[in-house]
Amino acid sequence: MSPSPFEILLQFSLLSILAVGGANALAPEMHRLLVDSLHWMDDATFIQLYALAQAAPGPNILSASVLGMHLGGFPGMLAATVGILGPAAVIAFMVGGAIERLKKAWWIKPAQAGLVPVALGLMMASGAILGEAAASFWAAPIITVAMALFVWLTNRNPLWMLLAGGVVGVLVAG
Repeated sequence: MSPSPFEILLQFSLLSILAVGGANALAPEMHRLLVDSLHWMDDATFIQLYALAQAAPGPNILSASVLGMHLGGFPGMLAATVGILGPAAVIAFMVGGAIERLKKAWWIKPAQAGLVPVALGLMMASGAILGEAAASFWAAPIITVAMALFVWLTNRNPLWMLLAGGVVGVLVAG
């Protein structure tokens, strides 16, 4: 049974509050929520939809829209998009105004600097969770190392490696 648009809106609104570090930092919590807790999808579906959203041009937050579309069609997409953007936008607006008024306070700069390791930790957790979920595919570590070397050692567009990884995945899985 698929979730209602209201359930999708509620869950993605809660995720929105955790969006320190952007949409990519939310991947582990999205995975935990959608796959492990609510059982709305399996590992493979989550990884495929997340990869599709990341390969598409546009902001990283598209992952929420793509996941919402899978969960509930167009209403699910709208619910997930509004849910992931709404609360974070309201909080950012309120905090931005407060920081502007308090910019000379002694504790603002240390507080902002303290959020940097939180965001980095969330992004590292994203990589670990997505890597673990993709590890069921035997060639995933080989593809990951090849892609990392390609990006590091050449000045070519990394989308070529995404394409190559997709072709390998289709050939091996098909």
